[in-house]
Amino acid sequence: MLNDESPVPVADLLAGVRARIADACARSGRPDSAVEVIGVTKTHGPEVVREAWEAGIRIMGENKVQEAAWKIPASVSGPEWHLIGHLQRNKARHAVELFSVIHSVDSVRLIEHLERVAVESGRSPEILLEVNVSGESSKDGLAPDAVPAAVETALGCRALTLTGLMTMAPFAPDPEAARPVFARLRELRDRLERDFGIGLPNLSMGMSHDYPVAVEEGATWVRVGTALFGARPKWKPAPIGADTDDFSGYFND
Repeated sequence: MLNDESPVPVADLLAGVRARIADACARSGRPDSAVEVIGVTKTHGPEVVREAWEAGIRIMGENKVQEAAWKIPASVSGPEWHLIGHLQRNKARHAVELFSVIHSVDSVRLIEHLERVAVESGRSPEILLEVNVSGESSKDGLAPDAVPAAVETALGCRALTLTGLMTMAPFAPDPEAARPVFARLRELRDRLERDFGIGLPNLSMGMSHDYPVAVEEGATWVRVGTALFGARPKWKPAPIGADTDDFSGYFND
């Protein structure tokens, strides 16, 4: 059961999201199998993760390493976990231990640090480079002209595998306003593939408000939270490594 603001079962909401993805794929001449939904479970508890898993969502996305550190062990086994929020270097070791894919790699220094801790931890995460396509000062991410140097660094890594790019578009009432941002990320990806002679199959772009537009522009992963799980409860941070079976205290009423 979800919160009172979103009583509709996740399975029903997911069916609607997938129908919109299928329509967007048809408009752009892509098979709907080319797009996968990441269920963004930020500030939702393990019971929502279970409902999402039972509804058929196979990838869960978390924004904060600190939250994921207690949520993932407390949740149903099976989902693939992706970090989609900003990553501080001091949490990199925890990130490579918790997540199979890190979407938010936004500097050469972070790549180098992730490589060190991944080698030491015996982990081999996939990474995406986060690109600040819109140039907003409030957003994290590499400037587009800094991406080639980051690609070169990532390609020299042993433990990390670069598989694509990620961006966040500015929020606007009309989702169409995000289209140029998504198109520029796809064009950048295509140019990098040509220049480096590599494949970068993953484009992580589009959220609850604008994911159909992102799909039309080539998204392979869409990060959907509110459209599946309703309004987020307020969350109080739990310390990494918290030893408790009762997570109710981590949420504000």
